[in-house]
Amino acid sequence: MFGCTPGEVNCGTRPGPDFDFGASPVLATLPGGRQLIVAGQKSGVVYALDPDRKGRQVWRYRAGGGSGLGGIQWGVAADADRTYVPVADIYNPVPGGLHAVDLATGKQAWYAPPEPPSCGKPSRACSGAQFSAVTAIPGIVFSPSNDGAVRAYSAKDGAVVWTFDTNRDFTTVNRVRARGGSMSGPAPTVAGGMMYISSGYGVFGLRPGNVLLAFGVD
Repeated sequence: MFGCTPGEVNCGTRPGPDFDFGASPVLATLPGGRQLIVAGQKSGVVYALDPDRKGRQVWRYRAGGGSGLGGIQWGVAADADRTYVPVADIYNPVPGGLHAVDLATGKQAWYAPPEPPSCGKPSRACSGAQFSAVTAIPGIVFSPSNDGAVRAYSAKDGAVVWTFDTNRDFTTVNRVRARGGSMSGPAPTVAGGMMYISSGYGVFGLRPGNVLLAFGVD
């Protein structure tokens, strides 16, 4: 553990910005076999690095303005052609949004603006900020939102093709009282024809919850 007071010994006079790499990087494989490491930063910038050239930068793409609770918080996803980048930017007048970026060129393929909050009147606790990591499967990108909704976007053009609002009480298999809330942190998990996601994130002024949900194709 390390700590210091600005202006004292071994400390800078001005603290730097909160631009962590809080999101896990993704190793993407392009058609033809070339690989890229894709890393999103809280600055709002996503980088593609060449792992075969000691991390040499291939391209960079600005998806958001960035801040301590902005930019890319928890993770991007990728398929063979694109990387999908959710944006938090909770301090913006209209936070959120999902970008698709061409892996080969670093150019925008499409942008989906945030949907109106499903939780009610817009506020810090109820906004379209997309903190959570996203999950990509063939043809679909799942993106949870601070507003308590998880949405499926078309990987082709960013159209929202499915939405589920978790802002309600749920009957649970273990009979524990449960309710959804803000969504932040881990991405949805997809396995065996099912999609699993948690709802509730009661820190930083967001809305608590305590439910794990499972969805099938039927």
